[in-house]
Amino acid sequence: MTETAVLLQRTHQEPPAPPREGGLLAGLLRTARPKQWVKNVLVVAAPAAAGELFSRHALIQLALVFVLFTACAAAVYLVNDARDADADRAHPVKRHRPVAAGQVPVPVAYAVGGCLGILAPTAAAWLCGPAVAALLTAYLAMQLAYCISLKHVLVVDLAVVTTGFLMRAMIGGLALGIPLSRWFLITTGFGALFMVSAKRYSEAVQMAGKAGATRALLTEYTTGYLRFVWQLAAGVAVLGYCLWAMEEGGVPHTSVLPWRQLSMVAFILAVLRYAVFADRGTAGEPEDVVLRDRALALIGVAWVAMYGLAVANW
Repeated sequence: MTETAVLLQRTHQEPPAPPREGGLLAGLLRTARPKQWVKNVLVVAAPAAAGELFSRHALIQLALVFVLFTACAAAVYLVNDARDADADRAHPVKRHRPVAAGQVPVPVAYAVGGCLGILAPTAAAWLCGPAVAALLTAYLAMQLAYCISLKHVLVVDLAVVTTGFLMRAMIGGLALGIPLSRWFLITTGFGALFMVSAKRYSEAVQMAGKAGATRALLTEYTTGYLRFVWQLAAGVAVLGYCLWAMEEGGVPHTSVLPWRQLSMVAFILAVLRYAVFADRGTAGEPEDVVLRDRALALIGVAWVAMYGLAVANW
């Protein structure tokens, strides 16, 4: 049974959601998911890794890339919510989304999403170069394909969401012409897969016995398989990072302490700490885990400090 069919069976149990207070612009803003914009901070990953983050040119380019990627993500959210409006109205939580609740008409959501999807790559080609425009176009195409069909394909859905995170991490390097190392791509890619599969695992655990009511594909995954994926991804991410940290490139460090090697401790602790929430099945909202857990935040600050010192060779 399809996700839409399962959800529509519940319409007799749930009254229609009343429109939210606020006008059309407020509804469009909510549909753009401001809470998810924190993901786009990944655009600074490659420049930070290369130690080229604080020049005026870099900051301007990264600010532009952040805004453009946010616009592309908003376009996808708008089109997705317009496409799923009928199914969302039958869902106890999603029925409160502005499009499903009627605050944002479906044609308006499609129109605004389409405009953002055209304007963002066009502006990128003019302001940031063809490589950035091509990546944003590829991101839009992939995400729209995901909304239409790929989110219903086993394993491919994990790969698409993971690739979206990896694209965020790559685009800052493309905007500034920074070569992307193999260790950066391996660590970032498998780190993203770790968080994505942990999210799916948490959803499966929390919705055990009624998974199809929220995400139909969860009925086809087993919790054992999803646990295997996030454990495998976490292991490869740690291995990739450790190989980077232990590789001096033939040049001995001249810093006060071997910060590259020491940063492995903080990185591994961060992965282990996040794995606690994944194992409990409470990592369904990665941004909440990262922002609300104080221990993880402190470990993250320590890692950023040591990584920064390693890049600066201080």
